[in-house]
Amino acid sequence: MARFEDIGEQDSWRCWICDEPVDATMSVNDDRGPSVDARMTDRKAKKKGKGKSSGSADLPERLAHRGCNTGKGNVEAVVPWNADLFVIDPVPIVQTVDRLANKGGREIFCRCPSPQDADDTAAWLIDRISRLEPGLTLSSDIQEGGGQYLVALRT
Repeated sequence: MARFEDIGEQDSWRCWICDEPVDATMSVNDDRGPSVDARMTDRKAKKKGKGKSSGSADLPERLAHRGCNTGKGNVEAVVPWNADLFVIDPVPIVQTVDRLANKGGREIFCRCPSPQDADDTAAWLIDRISRLEPGLTLSSDIQEGGGQYLVALRT
C-alpha cells in the first residue's frame, strides 16, 4: 500500500468519487475526512486476475472522502454528473471511461438540446475525467442530428 500522503498528492487532494477537495487535516473518522480507496472492486479484480491471492497491491489506490468511500462500499462507484448541465440519457461515467481507457476509440456520453449545452458538457467531462483517469488523453466530438447534439469523447 502506498503512503497516504503520496496518494493525496497523486490525486491533488480531491476525492475521486465526488471531485470535491479533501482536507488532509480532518479526522479519518469524519465523513469529509480522507480515506484511501482501491478504485477496483474485489470482484472486478478477481475477474482481471488481481485478486487478494495474486497480489492486491496492484489495485489502483485513490483518495476519497471517508463518507464517499463508505457509501460506495465494495461496488463500482457512481460518479455523479454535474447538476448544472442539461443532458439527456447520460451514461455511467466510470464504466464508460474504463472502456475508453482499455480499448480506446470513441464513446457517446449523452445528448444535449443545444450546441452551447453540448460544449459545456464536453468541457466538463474532459476536465472531470482528467482527474478520474489522469493518464487518458481525450478530445470532444459533438455531432448534430435530429434536433439534438451527441456528446462523444475520443481517445
